[in-house]
Amino acid sequence: MARDAATRKDGPTSVVSELTVRAVLLGCLLGLLMTAANAYLGLYAGMTVSASIPAAVISMGILRGLLRRGTILENNIVQTIASAGESLAAGVIFTVPALVITGAWDEYRFWPITGIAVFGGMLGVLFMIPLRRALIVEEEELAYPEGTACAEVLRTGESGGSGVALVFGALAVGAILKLLGTGMHLFFESLEWAIRVGKSAFYVGSNVSPALIAVGYIVGFNVSALVFLGGAISWLAGIPLYYQLHGYPDSAGTVIEIMNETWHSEIRFLGVGAMVVGGIWSIIGVRRGIVRGIEGALAGYRSGRHGDCRERTDRDMALPAIAVMLLLTAILVSVLYIMLIGSLKFGLVAAVTMLVASFFFVAVASYIVGLVGSSNSPVSGMTISALLFASLLLLAFGMTGHAGIIATLGVAGVVCCATCTAGDTSQDLKTGFLVGASPYKQQWAQVIGVVTSSVVIAPTLWVLHHSYGIGIEVKPGVKFLQAPQANLFARITETLFGAKGSMPWGMVWSGIVVGAVLIVLDEVLRRRGCRFRTYVMPVAVGIYLPWSLSTAIFLGGLAAALTRRTAGPGRAEGAFHRGVLAGSGLIAGEAIMGIVLAIVIIAKIPLPTVEISGPAKGIIAALVLAAIVIGIVAVAVMGAARKSPDGS
Repeated sequence: MARDAATRKDGPTSVVSELTVRAVLLGCLLGLLMTAANAYLGLYAGMTVSASIPAAVISMGILRGLLRRGTILENNIVQTIASAGESLAAGVIFTVPALVITGAWDEYRFWPITGIAVFGGMLGVLFMIPLRRALIVEEEELAYPEGTACAEVLRTGESGGSGVALVFGALAVGAILKLLGTGMHLFFESLEWAIRVGKSAFYVGSNVSPALIAVGYIVGFNVSALVFLGGAISWLAGIPLYYQLHGYPDSAGTVIEIMNETWHSEIRFLGVGAMVVGGIWSIIGVRRGIVRGIEGALAGYRSGRHGDCRERTDRDMALPAIAVMLLLTAILVSVLYIMLIGSLKFGLVAAVTMLVASFFFVAVASYIVGLVGSSNSPVSGMTISALLFASLLLLAFGMTGHAGIIATLGVAGVVCCATCTAGDTSQDLKTGFLVGASPYKQQWAQVIGVVTSSVVIAPTLWVLHHSYGIGIEVKPGVKFLQAPQANLFARITETLFGAKGSMPWGMVWSGIVVGAVLIVLDEVLRRRGCRFRTYVMPVAVGIYLPWSLSTAIFLGGLAAALTRRTAGPGRAEGAFHRGVLAGSGLIAGEAIMGIVLAIVIIAKIPLPTVEISGPAKGIIAALVLAAIVIGIVAVAVMGAARKSPDGS
């Protein structure tokens, strides 16, 4: 691995190591870990979080702290490789589990899942590369917030700050709480209360989950409040109104069980309509920027065929290498589809559909994450759009039943992976631009991250499904992972291809109205310069999540707001940054322990359980919930008060 002269903004030209063996090995190791953790988190909460910042912090702690040899550009390579796995996990878990939920597959298959991840990830990287200069360098309105934040973390580490102890300490706390709650049953995993009032019913509740609270903290008050609003639309308005119109169900079960069934079969499809509207509106809103980006990319390649003559910090992966990898990916994904579907014609149709959709949505995702960040990117809405496009095309060619479901979800899976990876690549390249990295080396690092992280996704899904269940119950008494997006895609494809069931179209159209109202309100807030916005996608996700999850996420958002307010002027950002590090550790700890417990369940290893009464478990759960919220605020604020305002 070569050493390059890296021109920094704060000093003269100096020789700085970048794509080194140690950086690649550490990035791959962290990538495997964070891919598995985010797969668990996404199936549990319907949301994933960026792995860039925790990966950068851990890298600095190991390379600079232990080995005392790391550079800022090596740390940047580590976070680039590690974060690729997080985006791939999101792309796979949103779509692939639907194949098992629908019954099209009877098991999670290693090679097809790995192929979907690798090919989708490669397309996300390769299609984004021509857009880099136009979007990352020249488009001034695109802030790429996660990429900018990660650059600040790397600079802080370069000047002597870190936070690795905070990450690992929080990781231990998250793991221990998961072990005590899920493994040893010391406290309830959720606090819920519901009551029937005449023809209606009302519900409140919250999961007792460090990871969910941490997710809410990291995405911030605005997004977490919108997720909570989506839950309120479902549970405080949608279900009671549905009961007023249709009557309270005459079925056995507790009030909570009956409300859950109503939400699952009817009300959550409000979120489908809102997601579709949000995805379409996002595409419409960025159409001019996408066109400018593509035009700039084409102009750059026409005027700069000899890309190697550019400066190191402005050099992309060589065009012949991009072309060869694109061609190879297109051939291999066509073979994959032909084998999955069992038809040459339909396999080629699916491959062409996927390539067209991937290129389009990669451009959209790369632009949108620059505007609103990865947390607000309408990935679910774009994937639904791709799924509907593929479904209609395949139906026109005469596909039905499980073959149609496999083909459609195969297309959606690759497109979703490409879309998620393109957003992550954009954020990483923005980080690299700000710290003086070599784009072509980051792009190769992203390819390495895609290939290595892909191999852990299928085994993780297999373990989680055979222990907890993904989207469906597999073991009586074991709470299965909700997999909200996968359940949604399963229902849509089953309906379209006539496998079974039907869509509650009244709810979908009502969701479209809800989405339109949110868009109008958001435009009003934008024009008035308000900081609080009403983005459609977080609300749609909240509608589609169990409200107990949305409540926990909202508590994390409140903790973030309280942190900023308590820290005071000059320390707010530093305190929030420390909270993000603590939250990242909590997520990783709970997710890793969740996977460990899944292996324990499969291996039938008995764990000791705590025999206490139900009320006592409820009291302990409430105390744990309060302690997580108060603890993350205290750690963030007190740490920032002791140290510098930058959060180091």
